Amino acid sequence: MPLPPMKRVLLKLSGEVLMGNQQFGIDPAFVAQLAEEVKAAKDTGLEICLVIGGGNIFRGMAGAAAGMDRAQADYMGMLATVMNALAMQNALEQIGVQTRVQSAIQMDAVCEPVIRRRAERHLEKGRVVIFAAGVGAPYFTTDSGAALRAAEMRCDALLKGTSVDGVYDSDPKRNASANRFDTVTYDRVLADNLQVMDASAVALCRDNAIPIVVFSIREQGNLARVLRGDGVQTIVQGS
Repeated sequence: MPLPPMKRVLLKLSGEVLMGNQQFGIDPAFVAQLAEEVKAAKDTGLEICLVIGGGNIFRGMAGAAAGMDRAQADYMGMLATVMNALAMQNALEQIGVQTRVQSAIQMDAVCEPVIRRRAERHLEKGRVVIFAAGVGAPYFTTDSGAALRAAEMRCDALLKGTSVDGVYDSDPKRNASANRFDTVTYDRVLADNLQVMDASAVALCRDNAIPIVVFSIREQGNLARVLRGDGVQTIVQGS
């Protein structure tokens, strides 16, 4: 199913994608491949924002499950997203894509603070803007941060690049008979707990009529195919 015409999108990447085939951390070669995908999409005329998770370095909920204070663990996870954002910025700028990192936790020596109007100006000038540190507060995931930034920046869609090729009615890694949806409504995702994004992120996209496009970012060239309407994907939208 083709997507409607888009001028500005937000691409949400899970931190785990940056590991490549490693078990932990950042694989520079795979990050460079992702940067080429982003550049190819940008070269079509799209304005692109990025949000990258931090699960390849530290995940707040996992730290809390291991006995850490949840708020403290979440702040550590936010710092991990800044590290990933800087890695992606470096990869993009090495191939000639002007990039700005804006963090919800102020760290002026490293990146800009999140300022919506400044971010819009960067996009208008053809720069990629990477939003880091989630929403700047604990108990919110980077999914919620991505939905918030997509709404703030008035994006036409939120593209979620993951390790699976869409939304299924059960976990395809555990159930070989799981069925993939081509399209599914926000309400179905929430009612059936389909694990697209966390509930607050899905609700925020629903309330602002931002379609969520779930696809596999691990397949080389897949982002461009999805943007053309040729790729395998699931579109989460209103009824």
